[in-house]
Amino acid sequence: MNNDHKSTIGDLNILIIDDVHELLPKGLSEVGANVLYLPNANREEVLKALPGKQVLVVRTKINVDSEVFEIGSDLKYIARAGAGLDNIDLQEAERKGIICFNAGEANSDAVGEQTLGMLLMLFNNLSRANQEVKQGIWRREANRGIELAGKTVAIIGYGNTGAAFAKKLSGMGVQVLAYDKYKTGFGTNQVIESNWEEIYQNADIISFHVPLTEETKYYFDKEKVERFKKEFYILNLSRGKVVKTEDLVEALKNGKVKGAALDVLENEDLKSLNKEQKSLFDYLCKSEKVILSPHIGGWTRESYYKISKVILDKLLTFRPKLGLNSAVIK
Repeated sequence: MNNDHKSTIGDLNILIIDDVHELLPKGLSEVGANVLYLPNANREEVLKALPGKQVLVVRTKINVDSEVFEIGSDLKYIARAGAGLDNIDLQEAERKGIICFNAGEANSDAVGEQTLGMLLMLFNNLSRANQEVKQGIWRREANRGIELAGKTVAIIGYGNTGAAFAKKLSGMGVQVLAYDKYKTGFGTNQVIESNWEEIYQNADIISFHVPLTEETKYYFDKEKVERFKKEFYILNLSRGKVVKTEDLVEALKNGKVKGAALDVLENEDLKSLNKEQKSLFDYLCKSEKVILSPHIGGWTRESYYKISKVILDKLLTFRPKLGLNSAVIK
């Protein structure tokens, strides 16, 4: 590390409250920063440690809300060790002139690979077939799959993970449509920049890669389902509340949705499900048309390192470029 980095970072007090690769606390300490690493702290302990800290590094442990901002009155930066920023009150951060940023580029390959893997599991009945063979059941015809080649895949949200999934699909013989409300000019020979009307008419598969905001909450609902011309498959590796589970279950029951792969759920605290949520979750668990995983799309051994590397690099470079102006860095 050079002296320029030390002069800009070394005077900061940094609080890291989630498990991260050792590269991050070690790298910050090497340039002179005062790092407090509390990966096992609960909310009360986090709040107690906040005063006097200029940087907070968080994953999903707490919601960064008004109480956090009030107690952490010295905060200048909030780093999200992952892709989403939905657990941070960005409006309050902007009002207080706090720079918020994530590490979305660090786990995009991981998400892209899992999205493709879950899609192939659906198309080839691999979850069911695996369990049957382990039970001594040998059913070939009942587990006959379908091929991706010739299908149309619609990617909703063409940021880091959406683009990564499109890249993984190259060579699979599919047509890729991509829609992003806030991005244009990204079309290539392999990816067609599209819109919802084209997607409703043509998609065989729809895959969500959007952040959770007020605009995208329940983005996929009954109204959207009814507008699709064909029966289709749905993949969600973004945030659980992007998909309205009640409407998805109804579409699975009536056959409009032929299958679903979900790495995320509306309520991922399974012990706290209410009666209605439990009923919907039970249906998803029992359905042979559904593949579930515990929000691990971006959680690989490689991404664990890369997330810390991205956060470290950004902390070492943002401050001299941006000063203390409010910004959200993605």
